[in-house]
Amino acid sequence: MRIGIDASRATTAQRTGTEAYSLAIIRALIDLDSPHDWRLYFRDKPPSDLLAPTHPYTHTLLRPRRLWTHVGLSRELLRRPPDRLFIPAHVLPLYHPSPSVVTVHDLGYLHFPQAHPLRQRLYLDGSTRFSARYATALIADSEATRRDLIDHYRAPSEKITVVYPGFDAALKPVRHPAPRTAVAEKYGLPKKFLLHVGTVQPRKNLERLIEACDPADIALVFAGRRGWLADSIYEKGKAKGALFLDYVADDDLAVLYSMATAYVAPSLYEGFGFTVLEAMACGTPVICSDGGSLPEVAGDAALIVPARDTQALAEAIRRVMDDDELRRTMIMQG
Repeated sequence: MRIGIDASRATTAQRTGTEAYSLAIIRALIDLDSPHDWRLYFRDKPPSDLLAPTHPYTHTLLRPRRLWTHVGLSRELLRRPPDRLFIPAHVLPLYHPSPSVVTVHDLGYLHFPQAHPLRQRLYLDGSTRFSARYATALIADSEATRRDLIDHYRAPSEKITVVYPGFDAALKPVRHPAPRTAVAEKYGLPKKFLLHVGTVQPRKNLERLIEACDPADIALVFAGRRGWLADSIYEKGKAKGALFLDYVADDDLAVLYSMATAYVAPSLYEGFGFTVLEAMACGTPVICSDGGSLPEVAGDAALIVPARDTQALAEAIRRVMDDDELRRTMIMQG
């Protein structure tokens, strides 16, 4: 069987959740011991070390870059249609003659429209609505996203399957002092800090985290690209001594997680929340909000607080800092 996969997001150098998911699932699929003919469609030339599969595959570099999905990919599917088409992130091409499977990660643009530029919001809404209607099957990252697809787009429940993503197996606790010292010196890390990983933007609820954290007790470290409407977050964070690292490469990320006193995910909404699992995999206690799927992902292994309750967040931070037994329990459960 010829299976086509939109691999356009897998080549992103600074990968966040959606891009990391795309690369990981493509690697896993083409490494399967199966007779399928895998066809990967790229927007940019993939680096030679991006994929190292044991099973052969073909890749096609499509143009133009603008309107790539609806023009470039649609045209390729018309010329050489695969037997099945897999889209790892939301956007099904307008022309898709093959039975298709689309992964929808979240509907954050509907829950918090103010956190997205208007053009991006309209594009995501229209594309996801189209996918919900015309895809043969849908994959949702979480039960929360499945409910959103049904409630907002009237997607038939029988064509939605919840498949929880995993995390990079390379993320493990780093205890050896050498890499910890190197990373601490590289980024100028304090001895004790709370960590947040992700794009710096309003939906992440970071101003509330800054307000809840007392810099006299512990520092805040943010690892992630500067996003939409982030000026106020940077201003308030720097006024309280927070450290903004920008994007952190995978090689340093496990060390950063492992060194943190706790990981905090206070988001107003998350379709999944990859970083919660990543922090737990590195042996770091997690505090998260009840936004979207976060309680579903964290389960009983995290302290969960209302997303809009600053006092509850401050108290959770204090508990994790002061209670060594609680910290040990959270690490074991995570």
